Amino acid sequence: MIASRIAFVDVETTGTNANSNRVTEIGIVRVENGQLVEEWSSLVNPEQSIPLAIERLTGITTEMVESAPTFARLGTEILERLRGHLFVAHNARFDYGFLKNEFRRAGMAFQEKVLCTVKLSRALYPQHRRHNLDAIMQRHGLGCTDRHRALADARVLWDFVQLVYRDVPAGTIEKTVADLLKRPALPGGLDAEILDQVPTRPGVYRFYGEGEALLYVGKSVNLRSRVMAHFASDHRSSREMRMTQQLRRLEWTETAGELGALLLESSLVKRHQPTFNRKLRRAGTLYAYSVGGAGAVQVELVELGACPSHGQQRLYGMFRSRKEARARLETAAREQGLCPRLLGLEARRSGPCFSRQLGRCRGACSGEETVLAHNLRLMQALMSQSIKAWPFSGPVGIRERGWGGHTDIHVFDEWCYLGTAVSRSQLWDMLEPGGERLFDPDCYKILDRFLRASKNLDVLDLTGDDRPDPDQLTLEV
Repeated sequence: MIASRIAFVDVETTGTNANSNRVTEIGIVRVENGQLVEEWSSLVNPEQSIPLAIERLTGITTEMVESAPTFARLGTEILERLRGHLFVAHNARFDYGFLKNEFRRAGMAFQEKVLCTVKLSRALYPQHRRHNLDAIMQRHGLGCTDRHRALADARVLWDFVQLVYRDVPAGTIEKTVADLLKRPALPGGLDAEILDQVPTRPGVYRFYGEGEALLYVGKSVNLRSRVMAHFASDHRSSREMRMTQQLRRLEWTETAGELGALLLESSLVKRHQPTFNRKLRRAGTLYAYSVGGAGAVQVELVELGACPSHGQQRLYGMFRSRKEARARLETAAREQGLCPRLLGLEARRSGPCFSRQLGRCRGACSGEETVLAHNLRLMQALMSQSIKAWPFSGPVGIRERGWGGHTDIHVFDEWCYLGTAVSRSQLWDMLEPGGERLFDPDCYKILDRFLRASKNLDVLDLTGDDRPDPDQLTLEV
């Protein structure tokens, strides 16, 4: 048998979120030395209502569990049945993750070896595509007296393991189980062999679900380590659990270094809008304030759809709406004693503004303060959101050198990311006139940080007649 002491476990819950949802029923089938020694189950009061969809699926209603013991009351009894046993469940990350969280809430430590029967079925019967519990029951002719009830489903797992020992040589089973237990706890839908191929180098990884739906895009300087971190934490984060439950395929792209990984991640998230990415999504129209004028205050709200002009030295803010921009300017006026009339926040008319009459404006509108002093305070208030002037005379290539001679050239023009060259001809194609140049605040912040750090970067001048000979770029192709 796969272990001398085994606990086949199934839990029913109020939902799929291990942090906010709770266990409503637990069923345990204990086996020692290949012999059934106990079947045990109990309803559990989740201390929250059960959604109607879950009631219809399991048959467990809110009324049924109201008088049941809470998990805190059952914790010691459950722990005694599971301690020292191999924990076996179908899609074990779900059941184990829920119990781990329930024990944590009860102030109890729980840690056992875990075997997932989805992975076991996939390893022993690779010719079949589906390995959910219903598919396994139908394929092997296994019965279930009360599907989606905890004890009945746990019995099916015990029946399945017994059937496996009749179908497959014991040595093959033992080796397969030993391999599965040595591997990290991967999602049931992901082929474990793929992890052996994930490099320990910089790059971007992509998680795909059913139907090639893109679930998530991430980056790291060590792809394998970062990918494994997702699988190690899914019982603590409901978001990670939902994502890894849906995960079916993994892809990655290596880059020369961290800069390339950050730029590629930002580009892919904006282009594909993955389900589980929240940061880096493409914003709508961005706005900034242009502040100028020597003899009169000139505050103009401009769109940042195109790259900020090299000649425009004073742009402030990356606001996602006109409303947000106005609110920021109103705050600056209030905090710095600025004149709302001169800032365009109040209709222009003769005489002091209303704020001056209330003592909030320092009098730039009535000549009691110089325009220069007024503007200096305005720019000081907006300084934290200042967009830096482009520090080069034109487009540049940022050459990033990485492992094994891998070199990427990231092309920028006035903070706008034009792409990463994979060939010499592509490098020049990016600079052809008429191409789209959009200001992306994420790429702006990424490049600014790396230019200040100047880590493993060479800046190549790509302007007009001063373009270097392509052979001098030593771009690896």
